[in-house]
Amino acid sequence: MHVNTKKMSRSIVVIPTYNEIENISEIIDAVLNLPASFDILVVDDNSPDGTSNQVLKLTEKYPSQIFLEKRLNKNGLGTAYVHGFIWALGKKYDYIFEMDADFSHNPKDLIRLLNACENGADVAIGSRYVTGVNVVNWPLNRVLMSYFASVYVRFITGMQIQDTTAGFICYKRSVLETIDLSKIKFVGYAFQIEMKYRAYCKNFRIEEVPIIFTDRTKGVSKMSSGIFKEAVFGVLQLRFKKLLNKI
Repeated sequence: MHVNTKKMSRSIVVIPTYNEIENISEIIDAVLNLPASFDILVVDDNSPDGTSNQVLKLTEKYPSQIFLEKRLNKNGLGTAYVHGFIWALGKKYDYIFEMDADFSHNPKDLIRLLNACENGADVAIGSRYVTGVNVVNWPLNRVLMSYFASVYVRFITGMQIQDTTAGFICYKRSVLETIDLSKIKFVGYAFQIEMKYRAYCKNFRIEEVPIIFTDRTKGVSKMSSGIFKEAVFGVLQLRFKKLLNKI
């Protein structure tokens, strides 16, 4: 049993995983060796490749900075993040981050997102599109799909956010306390849109921080046509709920 002798960070990075054994050690090392202090919560959906066992091994190296929540089934990205958000709120973190395990998000940019929230933003988005199209190693059809998805979301919702499907985000705890997380419905791209839209409807200050997004080089993408369809129709549902004052 390890005794926690380190003062808990005010920031925690929630990393959902499913079969990320090839990336998890490196991403944890990269985050925990940044000049700013971050803790990490891995929410693993019972990965058959042993991802959670690798995380447990790393707790010996970082006994007070790594936490693991292991779920029994693969229930989707959105539910993993909601699980992590609720856990982090219970532990009284001030800044709660979303980040992928596969290095598509540069861990160094966590500091830039944190700085944005420390300087007035309620939500800081690591944005691929706020200064053009900053995506590396994606095929053109996927770049176009992602880019025009954001155009579509802006048209339907009225949000002036360039990267509405971004998954690299810092939330102040007040945002996640205000949003009713029990009502979050969507699990894929639409989850990312829904979280931003609910924050937007609550008049929180949302700031986009330009990043360069690099597609994974290890492991397998979890993207599917079903996730994209959920986003297309989910946006219409969100707008309808807003019109009925249910958001």
